[in-house]
Amino acid sequence: MSKEERLNWLTEEVNKHNKNYYVYDNPTISDAEYDALYYELVDLEKELGYSLPSSPTNRVGDEVLEGFKKKKHEIPLYSLNKVKDFNDLQKWMQDMQTATQKVEDFSLEYKYDGLKVVIEYNNGKYISATTRGNGAIGEDVSAQVKTIKSVPLTISFKNRLIVQGECMMTNKSFILYNKTAEIPLKNPRNGVAGAVRNLDPKETEKRKLDFFCYDVLLSENQRFVNQTEMHNFIVNQGFKTGDFFKIVHNINEAKEEIEHIDKLKDKLDVMIDGMVIKLNNCAERDEIGYTNKFPKWAMAFKFKPIELSTNLNDVIWQVGRTGKITPIALLDPIELSGATVSRATLNNTQDIERKQIKINSRVFVRRSNEVIPEVMGIAEHTDNERPIIAPNFCPSCGSALKTIGANLFCVNHKGCYEQIIDRLTHFVSRDAFNIEGLSEKTLIQLFKTFKIAYPYELYTLNAEMLSKLEGFKDKKIANILTSIEKSKSIEWQNFIFALGILNIGKKTAFVLSKKYSTLEELKSADLNSLLAIDDIGEIVANSIIEYFKDEDNLINIQKLFDLGVKIETNTAIETNKNFTNKTIVLTGSLTNFTRPELTKILQNLGANVTSSVSKNTDLVIVGADAGSKLEKAKSLNIKTINEDELLIMLKNE
Repeated sequence: MSKEERLNWLTEEVNKHNKNYYVYDNPTISDAEYDALYYELVDLEKELGYSLPSSPTNRVGDEVLEGFKKKKHEIPLYSLNKVKDFNDLQKWMQDMQTATQKVEDFSLEYKYDGLKVVIEYNNGKYISATTRGNGAIGEDVSAQVKTIKSVPLTISFKNRLIVQGECMMTNKSFILYNKTAEIPLKNPRNGVAGAVRNLDPKETEKRKLDFFCYDVLLSENQRFVNQTEMHNFIVNQGFKTGDFFKIVHNINEAKEEIEHIDKLKDKLDVMIDGMVIKLNNCAERDEIGYTNKFPKWAMAFKFKPIELSTNLNDVIWQVGRTGKITPIALLDPIELSGATVSRATLNNTQDIERKQIKINSRVFVRRSNEVIPEVMGIAEHTDNERPIIAPNFCPSCGSALKTIGANLFCVNHKGCYEQIIDRLTHFVSRDAFNIEGLSEKTLIQLFKTFKIAYPYELYTLNAEMLSKLEGFKDKKIANILTSIEKSKSIEWQNFIFALGILNIGKKTAFVLSKKYSTLEELKSADLNSLLAIDDIGEIVANSIIEYFKDEDNLINIQKLFDLGVKIETNTAIETNKNFTNKTIVLTGSLTNFTRPELTKILQNLGANVTSSVSKNTDLVIVGADAGSKLEKAKSLNIKTINEDELLIMLKNE
């Protein structure tokens, strides 16, 4: 294929994906794959010196849907230019500083992965909302956006105001919606696009959207010196802005903040795919101006992709420690978040059916940091697809499977090899009993040699037994026995996690440890008591109740105690009035603690440490270079303290 032919093909291909994404709200490739095609087209047009009239590089935004009233934007909307590495970002920042002939400040905010919307107010009242459309003309979605609870219907600013922001579907809303949806959404971005661009506002309301504001396009009789002043104005008018806003002065500061958010992004409740960095000074922006597509004074830094599409070649069925059978997709390998991914979970048979996934389908795969990759949905059906057939018998032990809820289970807990090894591996893990030296390979040796199948049996090991294992010498044996003995004293939350109760992770184990002081209290907890706890629903509550109904589980727990295991008690919660039952937020850079260290200290003192400031926050602990969380705390009159004050409070207690 010649370069000219490649240009024609790329133009047609990118336009096709634009229509799938923006018009039909049905993307068939990931954002990263789209970007690769788009920027190849940009580079090729530069090389050849021309573009086709239909090239997507000649316009901003997407097509206007038929059925919506068209509306011309009073202020033209632009896209953002993008960079993918810090060398290019540094060059752009240096260009900005050269253009202004001084060292300039830059604002740094999230790059939301939602649907851009412009909202107009007049006399303090909500007037209208319009999608970006093609940058000049958008769709009137006033009735749809009005259903979004975080869009204020009245504001204190009485002159005309036009703001720009992103309609978002939070991960929490996405998960809740998909639990009951006949056709599940592929991702939150797809969910918000289909909700806002829906002719029935009632359908918009069902998806529980949010709106995050980040720009003022027009403010009658109100000028802003810089983005900081504009951001504070937006907050004061009652808009959501997210939990991050920082000013940076050079590439080193920008890099530090961007890398920090890149690590944390998967824990956010909203999808972001990068960071937006802007020249802070508004007057300087006016002088620097725009290209026909981009503001020259702003740049988007794109994170490495965490979602791509690939082919699903086959499915295997994996047995977990509770007997739950999980379908695992075997994929054409792809690079996601710095790792090669060739396997991903399909969750359960109901999920497979709802997502209409088949063998030989092309599927979207998502990988978050330290989380198992997951098949999110169908990207494209193929001619040679075939259905995924669930097994009737356990792939490990051959026992007949039982359907419980949405999942298949092997109920042969005492004789299923994969269950046994997974159960032991979970028990010795760091957040459970933390027994060093007992790797999965060693646990397999112990099972095959001594038939050790239950966690309590690990406490019957001695030097003579371990010496019979291949590769075990005196020093290794001594280290393992020391670790086993040390593990007999365990924190209450770790003990709960170690039990391996279905649906109980580290966070839920911690919550339970604060609600119930002893094992007896937890064992006797009824459904109403458990459901009264935040973040615990009926499925988790029933998992706990069923676990303690099983006589074998109670016997195995008692055998742990008989062999010397003791649960450590923590009385700090009863005595620490500064932190007990307080909702606390940390912000800024800390000098005396790492964030995980301080979070654990505060949790052990009875506090609930959260990531965002709200009216329910009791206290904000402020470190150096605190940003929007501090500003929001001040606007809500929430108490703030610095690290010195914190140390005094901790010492007094």
